[in-house]
Amino acid sequence: MTFWSIVAELGEGFLVSCEIFFITLIIALPLGLAISFGSMARWKPVRAVIKTIVWIVRGTPLMLQIMIIYYAPGLLFNVRGINNFPAVIIAFGINYACYFSEIYRGGIESISKGQYEAGQVLGMTKGQIFFRVVLLQVIKRILPPMSNEIMTLVKDTSLARIISVIELLFVAETFTLRGIIWPLFFTAVFYLAFIGILTIVFGRLEKKLNYFKV
Repeated sequence: MTFWSIVAELGEGFLVSCEIFFITLIIALPLGLAISFGSMARWKPVRAVIKTIVWIVRGTPLMLQIMIIYYAPGLLFNVRGINNFPAVIIAFGINYACYFSEIYRGGIESISKGQYEAGQVLGMTKGQIFFRVVLLQVIKRILPPMSNEIMTLVKDTSLARIISVIELLFVAETFTLRGIIWPLFFTAVFYLAFIGILTIVFGRLEKKLNYFKV
């Protein structure tokens, strides 16, 4: 095989990695916000259940969660299991939603109560206070930890190979089994390029939000 044909196959695997990355974000970002509201709920049973789920998800390896979602339905209920790609998306979506929820919660709770009270004095509803006063300040505060988690997600997409999703590292490993080692190291180029782009994007976002002195 030629150099460029191997790079083309690696590129196809990288597209699958990107697909996992973006679908996970589409699911996990809003779901994480909903979970964060549940973890701050006034009703104690709801709060306890949500916090327990978050604790379990954050306390167990993502690889284990992928394997459970993929294998458990067939083994426990003797039914056809979930296909490998949907299983990866479900596992990644739930896992990262739980991590994001704690970041959201920390950001929301860091806003002083005085700002909520000031909004109420001005006759604003709770929704208006949150979206017009609180939200941008929360984004400013959570952006650094959120960017770290999102960059970790780029690298975690490689875990999908354990259930034979043909992502970037899976493709590189197939070449290694055929005695071609350099594609395994070349995968770093794809990951570093992706991380580099994200670093630039998040850096610019932080600059745009610098007018908040928090």
